[in-house]
Amino acid sequence: MGEPTGRAARTRARLAACALELFEQHGYDATTTAQVAAAAGVSEMTLFRHFPAKERLVADDPYDPAIAEAVAAQPTSLPPLARATAGVRTAWAALPEPDTEELRRRVRIAAHTPSLTAALYANTRATEEAITEALVSGDVPRERARIAAAATLAALTTALLHWAETDGGTLGDAVLGALDVLDGTAR
Repeated sequence: MGEPTGRAARTRARLAACALELFEQHGYDATTTAQVAAAAGVSEMTLFRHFPAKERLVADDPYDPAIAEAVAAQPTSLPPLARATAGVRTAWAALPEPDTEELRRRVRIAAHTPSLTAALYANTRATEEAITEALVSGDVPRERARIAAAATLAALTTALLHWAETDGGTLGDAVLGALDVLDGTAR
């Protein structure tokens, strides 16, 4: 389906910005989708066209296909964890750096909202499954592929949460630092 462009992209961005403001002011659980839609000047139906569920306003991860493709493209001679980390590095290098402050705010809200735990886990699980399938398609046994994918996602999630709680550095710095730890090159 791809990312929306033009008017749709502006509406989506306005909805996301209004949602973050309201979630920070009143809390995620206390803010309704009707309030978000009203603040953005659109109907609730329009909100749900852009974000099929309330949690998608905070927990949205469009990177899975790019990550899976990059992992699958790594040499099959590499061990599973090395393929996973090299694939994430490759995907990250090809993606534009996201808006740091908006993403930091989203992650902070998600990290401090227990009701969003399931949505965050579903995002992580989807990425883990995409990496697993990319490794399995390269003849890695499923159990080893799952372990490599889970280790990669655990490191990335830990780095993301730490990054969100600080005010310095880019997400790219956090991602690459986590991958350096997995590769054994971090000091």
